[in-house]
Amino acid sequence: MPQRTDKTPSVTEAPAPTSAATFASLDPRTGAVLAEYPVHDAEQVAAAVARAREAAVWWADLGFDGRRKWLQKWKTAIAADVRSLAAVIAAETGKPSDDALLEVMLAVEHLDWASKNAAKVLGRRKVPSGLVSANQESTLQYQPLGVVGVIGPWNYPLYTPMGSISYALAAGNAIVFKPSELTPGVATWIADKWNALVPNQPVLQVVTGLGATGAALVEAGVDKVAFTGSSPTAKKVMAACAKTLTPLVAECGGKDAMLVAADADLDAAAEFAAFGGMGNAGQTCAGVERIFVADQVYDAFVDKLTEHASRLRPGGAPDASYGPMTLERQNDVVRGHVEDALDKGARAVLGGRESLHAPYIDPVILGDVPEDSTAMTEETFGPIVAVNRMRDLEDGVEKANRSSYGLGASIFTKNKAQAVAAAEKLNTGMVSINSVLGFAGVPSLPFGGVGESGFGRIHGADGLREFSRPKAVTRQKFAAPLNLLTMQRRARDMKISAWMLRTRHGRG
Repeated sequence: MPQRTDKTPSVTEAPAPTSAATFASLDPRTGAVLAEYPVHDAEQVAAAVARAREAAVWWADLGFDGRRKWLQKWKTAIAADVRSLAAVIAAETGKPSDDALLEVMLAVEHLDWASKNAAKVLGRRKVPSGLVSANQESTLQYQPLGVVGVIGPWNYPLYTPMGSISYALAAGNAIVFKPSELTPGVATWIADKWNALVPNQPVLQVVTGLGATGAALVEAGVDKVAFTGSSPTAKKVMAACAKTLTPLVAECGGKDAMLVAADADLDAAAEFAAFGGMGNAGQTCAGVERIFVADQVYDAFVDKLTEHASRLRPGGAPDASYGPMTLERQNDVVRGHVEDALDKGARAVLGGRESLHAPYIDPVILGDVPEDSTAMTEETFGPIVAVNRMRDLEDGVEKANRSSYGLGASIFTKNKAQAVAAAEKLNTGMVSINSVLGFAGVPSLPFGGVGESGFGRIHGADGLREFSRPKAVTRQKFAAPLNLLTMQRRARDMKISAWMLRTRHGRG
């Protein structure tokens, strides 16, 4: 994955600044300039973090109920103006308007869940003290970290960063958000909506710029960094965080596999495969890139998938199936993967080299792809799927787990027991059974991966705790019958303690 730059903010990804202090946001469908945005330098980023530090005190002091009220107002303002936000997303990414609207819908659902469930998940509660500490009343609560720096991607410029922003805000933190330089307008839009509600409390701020701006945010003294991007860049961010022991949650993409068993509903599986592999021009971290199909239904599945995919038409028109490669240089990555697979003996079931005509790429289905080709080992991030054979689900799990990535996966079978068993063995953070991306729309489920796909979680209760620190408190209710917390322990107390230890734990 060294050549991948799909979602990672970097100097090379952005249009060249039109002046020393601004850069242009472009429509990837036409190359037209949408707007100019400032390049915030390290001093400006540090000032934003300082303002956030002050606002975080006010925000934390509101408590869960107070924050919920403001977040619900923000949610309402976003939802009421959904067409405007979807238009910005579509313009900056090139995705169809319907896809942009769906992204807003998912982001709002997560914002709603986080604001309504933060108190239940993070609020102060009693926990058992145990027999030895029966004289102690024990409580656990989760407190805000302070200021969270969020570095967002361009492929889902609202849904993905809001998975950190919504949950971190609900937990009581202030946010400084550095969006991808390809999609600064989306970040500015949501910040403007917030500031219209709460103009004097910079709880949510946006800093725009190139790679240096993101680096400045990491080094600006934030209390946690939430990063989405490539594995190589995540390692650099992690190294920078290590200097100050700043914690990091990293979502670094995937090479997600779909397993299709012999008893699967092939029509449903093929339709989901087309959506997971081609939707958003294949620019979905937890979509579908590798498909392993049981030998006895391989040909039938490939025929059905080809039928679905052949109907898709990329373009910039309102009725297009999907848009362009948002990042221009991603075309070269996709071409390299297709050519490497074909050169090593893969079959072009649908499309091939002729399908790649930047900025659009027609659907490509590759069959019997060598396992050592880049189309099987590296994240392609384009409307390309590789379809290989498996003996059964056990064999499919083994093949799927060969990847260094472990974000999501999907399993298609009518046998629930086998599906659950296979899901447990897949080395991924998330699995959908008889659908794809089912987990992405469930606010109560955590989202995140293992291995090269990163670590930490957004969404759900785990996402709320990701942006909090646990605080343990004990209160002695009465003197302990056995006084062991003293420098003058009595022999009697130690004798009884030893007897208790043997009695409670020393017998098999």
